[in-house]
Amino acid sequence: MTGDWRKDRIGSALRGENPTVLRRLGAGFAVVGDVQFLPGYSVLLADDPAVGRLSELPRRRRSAFLADMDRLGEAVERACGRLDPAFRRVNLEILGNTDPFLHVHVWPRYAWEPGGLAGGPVWLYPRERWSDERYALGRRHDALRGAIGEELDRLAG
Repeated sequence: MTGDWRKDRIGSALRGENPTVLRRLGAGFAVVGDVQFLPGYSVLLADDPAVGRLSELPRRRRSAFLADMDRLGEAVERACGRLDPAFRRVNLEILGNTDPFLHVHVWPRYAWEPGGLAGGPVWLYPRERWSDERYALGRRHDALRGAIGEELDRLAG
């Protein structure tokens, strides 16, 4: 998966050109992560690229964004729990350290993770995991993407 959409993830999602989009939600986009060393890694992108912080959203939009975060987190939890019996939990993170737009990382965590890494933040994983082609998002993740999308649809009601 390559292309200019990575330079403008939210704009490309708004234009229907971001291939990682799973679903349009109330105040953002549920997207599958570019790397899948923890299968099911997803991100919630705010639907306004000018918004950099949660506090910049008006109260109603902020509540909608947080509800989207809850929905995506639960969808990842359900899908990953169904697909891998070693699934343990989901970590939700709003960091804002690198990308200037509001987004939430949704990290599934598994019992098979290396012991020294399982209890800590995902950001402690070796840098190679983030760039190794074995973990790059691709067609082999279609079933996982479909499962998360189905759960998002179930949770919509």
